[in-house]
Amino acid sequence: MCVCSGAEPLNPEQSRVWGPGLDASITLPVRYFYIQAADSAGRPLSSSPAGSKSFKVTIKALSNKEYIRIHVPDPLDRNDGSFLMRYRMYGSAMEGLLIEVLHQDKHVAQSPYILKGPVYHEYCVCPEEDPEIWLQTLSCPSKESQISNDFAPFSSIDLKRMLEEVPQRFAEHRGAIVHYTILNNQIYRRSLGKYTDFKMFSDEILQSLARKVRLPDVEFYINVGDWPVEHRKVNDTPGPLPMISWCGSTDSRDIILPTYDITHSTLETLRGVTNDLLSIQGHTGPSWDNKTEQAFFRGRDSREERLQLVRMSKKYPDLLDAGITGYFFFREMENQLGKAPLVGFFDFFKYKYQVNVDGTVAAYRFPYLMLGDSLVLKQSSSYYEHFYSALKPGKHYIPIKRNLGDLIEKIRWAKENDEEVKKIAKEGQTLARELLQPQRLYCYYYKVFQTYAKRQTSRPEVRDNMELVPQPDDNTTICKCHRKKSKDEL
Repeated sequence: MCVCSGAEPLNPEQSRVWGPGLDASITLPVRYFYIQAADSAGRPLSSSPAGSKSFKVTIKALSNKEYIRIHVPDPLDRNDGSFLMRYRMYGSAMEGLLIEVLHQDKHVAQSPYILKGPVYHEYCVCPEEDPEIWLQTLSCPSKESQISNDFAPFSSIDLKRMLEEVPQRFAEHRGAIVHYTILNNQIYRRSLGKYTDFKMFSDEILQSLARKVRLPDVEFYINVGDWPVEHRKVNDTPGPLPMISWCGSTDSRDIILPTYDITHSTLETLRGVTNDLLSIQGHTGPSWDNKTEQAFFRGRDSREERLQLVRMSKKYPDLLDAGITGYFFFREMENQLGKAPLVGFFDFFKYKYQVNVDGTVAAYRFPYLMLGDSLVLKQSSSYYEHFYSALKPGKHYIPIKRNLGDLIEKIRWAKENDEEVKKIAKEGQTLARELLQPQRLYCYYYKVFQTYAKRQTSRPEVRDNMELVPQPDDNTTICKCHRKKSKDEL
């Protein structure tokens, strides 16, 4: 079966294949690359039939003497003429990999692709000693505006002051602070408070980074709770402390990392059961013209405006389908508003318009909604994630008032301006695909710690009661690293 745009059939030779999964030196939990179908004139096709099996991809060790288990699912059809190919390695290919991309038994673009080894799997401990080489290999942006903004109040970081103030100000009251020191690419930590179980998420990304690149020597505190914690203003005396969190707000000064949700889902891609930033791209529902012309919301009762959505849905059922799937904060409202059955996230995209309302903080579903091909109607909010500053309201999504007072009006406007709305949805999706690539998350994490380390005014130390966070010690970590160990590690 071919992918067609009009009457012009897919041409394998003119189609394009590219992405980090074709670069042996880029190690990610799941490697991925893209296939863009094109016609005989090299014009990219703009549509593809749902469930198309246009492309077949085989990936195997270059050497017959190496047996490596590689999970290679079918390419994901992104419904716009492009396909996303993912594969996860469960061993390292020392000689390299052979990747064939075929269309009806004909090679596509420059297939077969030979990745000369070594090609390392996720759990191989083989960090690049020169961070600049690693950053360049991943095509990391030279500047991230959110990082620049977050560090603007902190031209220098006094570790002694942090040691004195953080436990007293944040650990005792918040109970969700984890103190880390990274020395010689080894990770040490101590938990400060009762509610630090989510340290497993910060542990796993730090371990993953340390396997790939030599991290700077750095000492910092991560807030593993929901809310940002540092509310001092820049001109206050004493001034704010550089606390690291997963969510920011306009009235706080925390330094923001990608959320634990998108980070963990990226690490667990192709072996977890939760949504991830890659799989969502191949499950965006029917084509635009076949989507239901309603706004849609399902979620817990973690904010009063979500209850308001349900009331609006009852009043305007032709415009809005909203329901609460679980009650915790407003249990007394369940009898009045009812409890909606759970809906699989991929089924959200059967609807043209998605309503994004905060939970306890920013709604962590927002990046997944942006990767779909529905229009996102986003509640105005003081909370933000690491990538929000790159988005422009009216260009990438439609803003709605905090109190949702203009939501019905905006849905009606969307229905009356279908072509413009379709363009906004596409612009948002295109930007989200760029910003939320797994390799960009790794770039972002590294840049935060690199920027932090440069501002430290004293050398990080392994403090009392800190414990080593070791790399996994099992057969999944076995690999033969070709890099020479640094003097610090000998």
